[in-house]
Amino acid sequence: MQIYLIGFMGSGKSYTGRQLAQLLNRRFIDLDDWIEQEAGLSIREIFEQQGEAHFRKAEAEAVRKMAEELSAVIATGGGTPCFHQNMEWMNANGLTVYLDTSPEVLFQRLKSGRGHRPLIRSLTDEGLRAYISQKLRERTPYYQQASIVYAQKTGGEAVAEDLAHQFSNITGH
Repeated sequence: MQIYLIGFMGSGKSYTGRQLAQLLNRRFIDLDDWIEQEAGLSIREIFEQQGEAHFRKAEAEAVRKMAEELSAVIATGGGTPCFHQNMEWMNANGLTVYLDTSPEVLFQRLKSGRGHRPLIRSLTDEGLRAYISQKLRERTPYYQQASIVYAQKTGGEAVAEDLAHQFSNITGH
């Protein structure tokens, strides 16, 4: 069974996913990295050359292809659950975990790393705050469909360890 980490960009899906995979002795897959390898282009280049619609289609195909992996922890993109019935598909084919992160923590994490994120790279601080607020309103209904909602208050929690402990209680391993 796959474990899909979902949440807004900057919520720590890749960071937590790497740690969680190690703790659970599973393979870690970053969906964006996988798409980049398959396309031979960076996410930024895909957005610029082929557009968001093409990226979202490739993303949906990649999510479904990940089902072929055995026991992986998969960090999805922030918008992955919101397109092409991906959320329903991930829930039917694995365990989804929403890393629920406060807008302020997201802002602090994203403000210095805008350059490599196509959807926010040209935003001012004020624009970034507005973008986070707007997108969270749009995406939270999808995120809330996750099997597990893990609320991060400060951004400094030991998320992977907490999740691994929860999984061991659920599975008995």
